[in-house]
Amino acid sequence: MKRIRDIFPIYIPAGFLLLSLLWVLLYKWMPVRWTPLMLVRTIENREVEGYENKQNWVSLESVNCFLVESILMAEDQRFFYHSGFDWLELAKIKGEYDKQGKPIRGCSTISQQVAKNCFTFGSRTWVRKAIEAYYTVLIETLWGKERILEVYINVAETGCGLYGVESACQRFFGCSASDVTLDDAAALACVLPKPLTRTPSSVLNTHTTKHRKICREVMDFLAENSTSLTTYKLHKL
Repeated sequence: MKRIRDIFPIYIPAGFLLLSLLWVLLYKWMPVRWTPLMLVRTIENREVEGYENKQNWVSLESVNCFLVESILMAEDQRFFYHSGFDWLELAKIKGEYDKQGKPIRGCSTISQQVAKNCFTFGSRTWVRKAIEAYYTVLIETLWGKERILEVYINVAETGCGLYGVESACQRFFGCSASDVTLDDAAALACVLPKPLTRTPSSVLNTHTTKHRKICREVMDFLAENSTSLTTYKLHKL
């Protein structure tokens, strides 16, 4: 028994590290068809007749640059320039709190959101935050920015039972993510922070300023670059 107690603290962390590495490496190449959040939503809606999770996996290259860029402008403008954690935004939020007493707002990067959605159940605990940070470092190291962005556009919750931009575009706009307009792309980007209470049509009335801001920023960015390139390649120029 003593020997088991001695080796137990060693094998548990080692096993976690090994399994987490294998899990992340597997998702580096395979489509992420299931996430813990999908399981949580299925349980929450188990008594809702006809409820089902819908996801249509698409490659990053096939998604209209209006949509990809709108998401970046809305969710993480420094995505290609940080290593998973936006320390500049964190410092800004701290300054707003210290000087003006503004409430602490969320500032999770796209990398953190992917880590949270793919590898945790999203509980509001410090343990979950620690696990999320660990996986954020792993995917930044092992996947790279292009893969992180591709996974995000496919697993992000975009409505009740909807995951990824393709399923959302088909549901809300009747088209593929490759054919979405700038106005619709910006509207969908506005939905992402609260996908269960917002829809692309509702944000046009409730978040008009943000919608226009995203449209303007996307147009300004693309005006200086070629829309024939993927967003990833544009930001690497």
